Amino acid sequence: MKKSLFVAAIAAISLVACKKGDATETKTDSLKVEGDSTLNAIDSTKTAAVDSIKTNANAAVDSVKTEAKNAKEEVKTEVKNEVKKEEVKK
Repeated sequence: MKKSLFVAAIAAISLVACKKGDATETKTDSLKVEGDSTLNAIDSTKTAAVDSIKTNANAAVDSVKTEAKNAKEEVKTEVKNEVKKEEVKK
């Protein structure tokens, strides 16, 4: 989320800087350039957001896998301990 906000801020600053410094012959050219820049900023923000979501989802999946593995090992250990107790009673 922070990446997407940062990218959007950079795009906005770039738009303002280009708007002040560029001298265009017609207003339609300027509008087209601003529109293209805005679309590029939106695409960039979308890509950063999707990447961030994928990264977080992958981290969550890895965390769940690790927790499941740990739980499995705990159950195995408990079963082994119970079997040993039963053998000792015999």
